[in-house]
Amino acid sequence: MIGIARLTAARIARAGNAAPARPAVASPLLYLTAGLFLRLMMFGKPAFQSDEQFYLLVGQRMAQGALPFVDIWDRKPYGLFLLYRSLFALPIDPVLAYQLAGLVFSVLTALVIERMARAIAPARAAQAAGLVYLLYQPVFNVALGQAPVFYNLPVALAALIVLRAMPPNRDTRLVLRGCAAMLLLGLALQIKYSVVFEGVGFGMMLLLRGRRDGWGLPRLALTGAVWAGTALAPTLAVWAGYAAAGHGAAFVQANFLSIFGRAVDQADAFAQLAKEGLAMTPFALAILLAPRRHALPGGTCPAMLPGMRVWALVAVLGFLAFGTWYDHYLGPVLVPLCLLSAPALAREARGERWYGRLLLGFGLLGALVVPALQVRERGTAADFAAASQAVARELRGRCLYVYEGDSALYRTTNACIPTRFAYPSHLNAMNEAGALGVDPEAEVGRILQNRPGVIVVSESSRPNLPNLQTRAQIRKALAHSYERYEGVIVGTRKFGLYRLKPAF
Repeated sequence: MIGIARLTAARIARAGNAAPARPAVASPLLYLTAGLFLRLMMFGKPAFQSDEQFYLLVGQRMAQGALPFVDIWDRKPYGLFLLYRSLFALPIDPVLAYQLAGLVFSVLTALVIERMARAIAPARAAQAAGLVYLLYQPVFNVALGQAPVFYNLPVALAALIVLRAMPPNRDTRLVLRGCAAMLLLGLALQIKYSVVFEGVGFGMMLLLRGRRDGWGLPRLALTGAVWAGTALAPTLAVWAGYAAAGHGAAFVQANFLSIFGRAVDQADAFAQLAKEGLAMTPFALAILLAPRRHALPGGTCPAMLPGMRVWALVAVLGFLAFGTWYDHYLGPVLVPLCLLSAPALAREARGERWYGRLLLGFGLLGALVVPALQVRERGTAADFAAASQAVARELRGRCLYVYEGDSALYRTTNACIPTRFAYPSHLNAMNEAGALGVDPEAEVGRILQNRPGVIVVSESSRPNLPNLQTRAQIRKALAHSYERYEGVIVGTRKFGLYRLKPAF
């Protein structure tokens, strides 16, 4: 393992060296090797990320006939759950399936970054820019199956189409190219709705290109409407399907209204933002400072650079807009920032190489340390298997209720879920209380009335503010109707397992 790490570090250092020759190692091989190495310690762990394990749970329940937003609730788009549903068609463990799928999407995204970066940097520096993307994904906990891992690829492909239209050449196929870009963005929207920021930015860039080609206002308006319709078509199609099945209201509430009822823990949010700002310092130095000291390398296409900067700006605005600032929300920001860092990775002057070396070195260090800390906290596959067995043996045909803990327990025990709100934070956290479309206290009361066989609660500190009302309900029920039969430890987290008291 140490030898592999040394070889990887050496290859990273060589990738940042400014040489006019083409890369010595083919990029797909380099990216696949580096991506696999950086994810080895994460593979196969079913509780590595709370979001990913929930998406996989929804995919499993879809395979059993459940309908997202109706039978199992979340605000993510249908396309993300459909993607996870498709993984159950593969003849391998579904945890490993989604993690390998994330690796493939990440490698393909890195290749697109490299392709675009060659417009503003030499070949080796462009290759290093793709490598930077793979390095910083684990740093921000967006390396396996978080939504940006999957939607960054269609967004990057759309950006490639848009950026190629930016040089001042009259493009007779601009309308069709715009439709292709917007369709890709429409598919990305069905993985995460925050892609709308990139969609608006790319649309404005395309319209500006049309205006410079002499388009009049009527043509601009008509073409803009066609492009917008193309981007919205996948979402409208899913909405129409739900409406036809009589679930249009449930679709609208989950997909479009719930986000406005979500509260923010301001202290936690600003602490997250400060931490992430510090971690992004190498990008700031490489993008904002290094290019001010040197002109772009020769043989580049500077006409594409303003469009890349617009892309980075709208991606940052999309990150800032929602105010929660979880680390994986930086996933879509990484793509344009890695692209813009390419010139700094090509610095030939001896005194300026440290910009690229800092970016690569910090990324490699973070890509090794952050997952190791996550594995320590979230536990191993063996930890989780032991917890699953402890839960399953006491269910006795009743449902499981994970009030606090890992939603993956529903999947690994194949237990019935006593509520649409299977993601624990939806009912146990303060910030979700006004976003569900139902009263959390009433929902928890209904769950307890149906007497689940096992209830899981945390015996460790919470990462966010609790819903004190639902917590009081759970504590009262545990004191009167349940008994603690076992405590389990998954990583550094401790959970109490409670079963129904025997009826006399």
